[in-house]
Amino acid sequence: MSDKYVAYAGSYTHESSKGIHIYDMDVEKGRITERKEVQIDNPSYLVLSHSGKFLYSICDRGVAAYKIEADGDLTLINVHTINGMRGCHLTLNKQDTFLIVSGYHDGKITVLHINEDGSVGKITDEVFHKGIGSVAERNFRPHVSSSVFTPDEELLCVCDLGIDQIKIYEFNHTTGKLKLYDIIRSQLESAPRQMTFSPDGRFAYVVCELKNYINVYSYDKNSDKDRFDLVQNIFTVRRDHKSNSAAANITFDSTGKHLLCSNAGDNTVTIYKVDSKTGKLSSLNSLPISGDYPKYIRLFPDDKHLMSMNNEGNSITIFTVKYDKGLIIMNGPELKISRPNNMIIKELK
Repeated sequence: MSDKYVAYAGSYTHESSKGIHIYDMDVEKGRITERKEVQIDNPSYLVLSHSGKFLYSICDRGVAAYKIEADGDLTLINVHTINGMRGCHLTLNKQDTFLIVSGYHDGKITVLHINEDGSVGKITDEVFHKGIGSVAERNFRPHVSSSVFTPDEELLCVCDLGIDQIKIYEFNHTTGKLKLYDIIRSQLESAPRQMTFSPDGRFAYVVCELKNYINVYSYDKNSDKDRFDLVQNIFTVRRDHKSNSAAANITFDSTGKHLLCSNAGDNTVTIYKVDSKTGKLSSLNSLPISGDYPKYIRLFPDDKHLMSMNNEGNSITIFTVKYDKGLIIMNGPELKISRPNNMIIKELK
């Protein structure tokens, strides 16, 4: 493992942030130091190309493409419209040929072609979700919150927390077209926010925002019937959690032996142990993250430290993780940043 890494934090810029924050990382000490800020409106979500050469960001005008320089700095390549309201999440296929934008505000999935030079090209498909949700004040219409490819990349799984569904699409890697394949219907008023697959690809984990739990599914690409089979439903918060809590973000450690989930409102992180045979989770502990609204969490490359992006607390807090004891221990003072929303880490060669 390299000892040189750089971190990029996405943020909202309606207060004091100006764009993408670039941090130098000290992995051994578990600390980050801000280097500079790259100005762009509301880069609320970032994604790194699989080649490691390019970074893509949500922005008010659509999506922005950046070349990553040798030292980790960013050079703007282009900005491309998504022909709709501002997106909230980005996904790339493994070949880095298509970029999928999730639209929370308009319930839309937008697929864009990625050119060989890393620039964002033409729109290849646009799909609007339809339907009526179950919570009039919050989930009364489609809100596409995120998407993820199945490990074989035959299917694209799209979480819609507005209508309590995960729509499964066949994805054509030549044309960039989507075709509805199946629908996973989550529990009423659960609001499925994010799906992620175990490192071995055998299980899928869906964090449900409003019900504060994780649904665990087995995944079998060779199944003649349903590829996804629900095997567990487990809460993300303690029994005495705050009533206004909302499950926010889940992430695996690099071994796949542990999964962590942040809870906004309750302002905690819950650590789970993963059963590699069944995929089921067992809760080890749920502890405060010393910040307000941990919208996104990210582990350091060595899995030993955890960063919490505290969106409403305008801070990043860092913790040492003790998996054997189910503990997170504060590691240094908080870092001030206006409205942090997500973070990606890039290894420098």
